[in-house]
Amino acid sequence: MNSKENSRRLFLKQAIALSAASTIPSFWTKSFGKTGIMPAAGYLPPSERVNLACIGIGNQGGSDVMSHYNTGLCNLVAFCDVDMGAPQTLDVLKKFPNVPRFQDFRQMFDKMGNQIDAVTIGVPDHSHFPITMLALSLGKNVYVEKPMARTFNEVELMMKAARKHPNLVTQMGNQGHSEANYFQFKAWKEAGIIKDVTAVTAHMNSSRRWHTWDPNIKSFPPAEPIPGTLDWEIWQGVTQHHDYNHDFINGQWRCWFDFGMGALGDWGAHILDTIHQFLDLGLPTEVNMLKAEGHNAFFYPMSSTILFRFPKREDMPPVDITWYDGINNIPSVPAGYGVSELDPNIPPTSVGAIQPAKLNPGKIIYSKELTFKGGSHGSTLSIIPPEKAKEMASKLPVVPKSPSNHYANYLKACKGEEKTRSPFEIAGPLSQVFTLGVMAQKLNTKLLFDRKTKQITNNKLANQLLVGLPPRKGWEEYYKM
Repeated sequence: MNSKENSRRLFLKQAIALSAASTIPSFWTKSFGKTGIMPAAGYLPPSERVNLACIGIGNQGGSDVMSHYNTGLCNLVAFCDVDMGAPQTLDVLKKFPNVPRFQDFRQMFDKMGNQIDAVTIGVPDHSHFPITMLALSLGKNVYVEKPMARTFNEVELMMKAARKHPNLVTQMGNQGHSEANYFQFKAWKEAGIIKDVTAVTAHMNSSRRWHTWDPNIKSFPPAEPIPGTLDWEIWQGVTQHHDYNHDFINGQWRCWFDFGMGALGDWGAHILDTIHQFLDLGLPTEVNMLKAEGHNAFFYPMSSTILFRFPKREDMPPVDITWYDGINNIPSVPAGYGVSELDPNIPPTSVGAIQPAKLNPGKIIYSKELTFKGGSHGSTLSIIPPEKAKEMASKLPVVPKSPSNHYANYLKACKGEEKTRSPFEIAGPLSQVFTLGVMAQKLNTKLLFDRKTKQITNNKLANQLLVGLPPRKGWEEYYKM
C-alpha cells in the first residue's frame, strides 16, 4: 500500500472520529455503555446510524423499538409513551435506561427535534394521524404501524403531506412487504404466472378480543379511575372525549370503531398487501356488507363478510375480494387446497402468538388459468392443486432474496441506500380500502364509491364519515398542516 493511500485512510478515520464526537448526544453513549446491548446485526459507528425517536414503546411499539435497534442501523435518541409506568413500557425502559423519555410527543419534538432524524409510531390507530403529520411537518422520516390511519380523509392528508415533502422517507409497518411473499409475488406477476386474477378470498378466522363481549351493548363501558402513570388526555388524541376504561387500552382499543380498525385493519395489511400493490387495485367501486353477525354501534361484529369490487385496470380484468373474519365464518376452499398451515414466522401479537384456527389467516387467489393459496405476512404462495403445481414447476422464475427486512429497509432508506417498499404512496390506498370496509361494517350496509371524485354516492352519512367526526378542541391543527 502506498503512502498516498495510507494518508487517505488515516484522514477518513480521523474524520469519522471527529464527526462522531461532535454529533453523538451524550445520552446515547451513556445508554449504550450501561445497557451493554449490542445490535444483533453488528456494529456501525454511531455517526453512520440514524437518530431514531420511538413514539409508543409498549406492546407492538416495543417490538418496533427492538426490531429497529437490532438492525444495528440506528441510535435510540428518545422514547415517548403516554404511560411510562406500564409493565410493557418498563420492559423497554429497563433495557435502555438513559434514553430521554417523554409522555407528550409534542414536547419531545420541541425539546429534541434537532437531534431526531426519524421516528417510529407504534400507538393505537386513532393516534397515527396527528403524530405523523407533525413529524413530517418538522422534516422527520416516518415509520408508522398499519393501518396508516383510521379515516379515509386522514390517510388522504398523510399521503398529501408525504408528497409535499418528497425528500422524507415513509414506511407503513406491514412487515411482510419486505419478506419472501413480496419478492415472489412481484417475480411471478412480472413473469406472467400471476395474471388475469378475477377473485380473491381473504380470511382471518382466529379469535379476536371482542368475541367474548355482549353485542347487545347500549353504551360505552362505565368510567374507571385513570391509572396514575397514564396521560389519558394525550391518549385520546383527536377523538371525541371518552371516560377512561381499561377496555380501551393495551390493544383493546382495536375492538372499538372509535379507536381501532378491527380484524380488517389489523390483518388486511398482512394478507392483501401484495395483491393490492401488484394487481394495481387502487380503490374499490363497491363495498358490500354481506354478513355482520353481532352488529352494534360500538365494537366490531363477531363475524364479518365484506365484498370489495375493483374495476378493470388497463388489460387486467375486474377483481372481487371477499373478506371473512369470525371464528365460524369459514369460507369454502377449492378442491386440492390441502392443509391450512399456520406460518411459524408470523410475529406474535401483544397477547401472544396467533392461535391456530379452523382455517388459518391467508388468501386464495383465483385467476382464469391458475389458483394460488397463500398465508399472511411474508408467507409465500403455492399453486393448487398439487398436480398443477408440479406441471408449472419448470416455468416458475427465480425469486430474489430480500436485501433487507422491513425495519432495515426503512433505516437504509433514511440513509439514502434503499427505497422503502411500503411508502405512503403504496400503503395509503391500501389503508383507504380498509377504512371503506370499516365504514360498511359500522353502518352494516352497501357503499358505492366513485374512484375519481373519491366520494360515496349512495349514502350521505357514509360520505360524511370519509372525514369523520370533528377533532377534539386543541387537536384541530393537525388537519391543517
